[in-house]
Amino acid sequence: MKINFWFLAIFFVTACSEKNNQRRVTTFAGSGTMGSADGLGLKASFANLMAITTDATGNVYVADSHNNLIRKITPAGVVTTLAGSGVAGSADGKGIAASFFNPAGIAADRKGNIYVSDTHNSLIRKITPDGAVTTIAGRRPTNATSLNDSIVRLDNPAGIAVDAIGNVYIADWANNKIRKLTPAGHVTTLAGTGIPGMKDGKGDSASFYLPWGIAVDAANNVYVTDSYNNMVRKISPVGMVTTIAGKKAKGSANGQGRAASFFHPAGIALDTLGNLYIADMGNNKIRKISPAGAVSDYAGNGLRGSTNGKNMEASFYKPYGVAVDNTGVVYVADYQNNLVRKISF
Repeated sequence: MKINFWFLAIFFVTACSEKNNQRRVTTFAGSGTMGSADGLGLKASFANLMAITTDATGNVYVADSHNNLIRKITPAGVVTTLAGSGVAGSADGKGIAASFFNPAGIAADRKGNIYVSDTHNSLIRKITPDGAVTTIAGRRPTNATSLNDSIVRLDNPAGIAVDAIGNVYIADWANNKIRKLTPAGHVTTLAGTGIPGMKDGKGDSASFYLPWGIAVDAANNVYVTDSYNNMVRKISPVGMVTTIAGKKAKGSANGQGRAASFFHPAGIALDTLGNLYIADMGNNKIRKISPAGAVSDYAGNGLRGSTNGKNMEASFYKPYGVAVDNTGVVYVADYQNNLVRKISF
């Protein structure tokens, strides 16, 4: 039987295009008006969401930054407050007895624990499934000491990620470093000189410029959105830093590796196939990087807005956070719209 390869190629491209067109952006939670109301779906409210993550059972968690709260959203869209009083502070405690100050990073481990970059406190906090908050790294701005205070001073940490054995990776934003926190509580520098720059290399010979988002894969490779360099960087388990996409100049070009461009990329997330999703905050888009390094638009027309619809017909307004669940559904912390958006087929 003779195979018509041109027909197969056209069929493949058409099928991919049809699947692409089936991808839709919807509002998962939030009224769009700034507030802190719990409730179902659009009846809930948020104030400047900066980070988002999912757990193994499909719950979504957001760092509700301006509200100084950590919120939980069930798969059915029910929003509750997991922890935080709503008043800026650094108190440990359970549920609303705890306090945060502009949390901007969030991650979940396999046991259902939530890790938070408590950004303006320069602390790393841990929340158990029942809402108990403890401080696991950083020094309080007051220089107060306690058993939970680390000798390592963080400076406005942003993105946070956790690997399979409980190591926590931190984008130490204002220090221009990537840190690693072991389950035993030891903080080390994985990469970065601490001086703003854009140099590849190993460990403290590499440099970053206000790194924001962070993700870790099953092989313990770490991926970083190097926000003010407009790049996506990769750090191997031994600390070797390479640039996998983007260039210094701001832009929105798709393409392979350094031929592509971003505009202050923020959140970053991995799916089970090794694709990276980037909250390209300055471009009001969600971008995708394939395992081979090809950058493409995933959702958003680039205009400021909150329109739902097919992937490129939809709009965002400063999307800061992005997460992907085990089924491939992508969630977005749409900062300026005060919404949680959902991208699904």
